[in-house]
Amino acid sequence: MPSFVIVEKCDGCKALDRTACQYICPNDLMILDHEKMKAYNQEPEQCWECFNCVKICPQQAIEVRHYADIMPLGSSTFPLRGTDNIMWTIKFRDQKTVKRFKFPIRTTAEGSIDVFKGKTMPSDLSGLKKPGFFTGPAREK
Repeated sequence: MPSFVIVEKCDGCKALDRTACQYICPNDLMILDHEKMKAYNQEPEQCWECFNCVKICPQQAIEVRHYADIMPLGSSTFPLRGTDNIMWTIKFRDQKTVKRFKFPIRTTAEGSIDVFKGKTMPSDLSGLKKPGFFTGPAREK
């Protein structure tokens, strides 16, 4: 099921140029209705159900309903972002059964990774024709 916006909760990210869901959607589906100041999915049939918009929405105004083979029909999924984790709350259709799962967002402090550590930068473009990957293990010479 594609993402949909709960219009009562959406505040258009306080009238910024781009809403958070517009910024994060990999398929550029989320747009802002400037008259109503509410976001919406302009092409629901193109939605990948990646949950990016659901996780980033500061008002928790976006939902994606799972397919029956993943979740029981009528259930809802709500993520709550923290600084280092996401708490997923699954509410079943009986509205009584609730399950929660906590997953870390990061394993290192933001900005602490040196991606070029231990790597030498190529001096010319001839290195592009050599087999292997820049991020792979060092090759023996």
